[in-house]
Formats: sequence, structure tokens, C-alpha cells
Amino acid sequence: MAYKVTDACTNCGACESECPVSAISEKDNARWIDPDTCIDCGACASVCPVEAIIAG
Repeated sequence: MAYKVTDACTNCGACESECPVSAISEKDNARWIDPDTCIDCGACASVCPVEAIIAG
């Protein structure tokens, strides 16, 4: 199951550079994870400073 970005996202971008498959992009002033591309590795969640990324 793909990871998801919650409303707590501050759009800092830390997660985007950590994603090995480039599944994260900016959408509506926050980050968004493409569920079809996400490989469920959790790298993004581990670097989020506000814990805004959760397993979906």
C-alpha cells in the first residue's frame, strides 16, 4: 500500500529528494505521492520533519 501525505505537510520538500522512484511531486502547495509509482519503501516518511507521511 502506497504512502500518503497528510494535511500536516509544510511543503519543505525533504521527502522528494529521498524517493528512489520519483513518486513525490508538488500539488496544491503540498507534496503528493503517486500511489502507482510508490514502492512502499518508507524513505520519505523517515525524513519528514513533521511526520506528515503515513502508510496508506
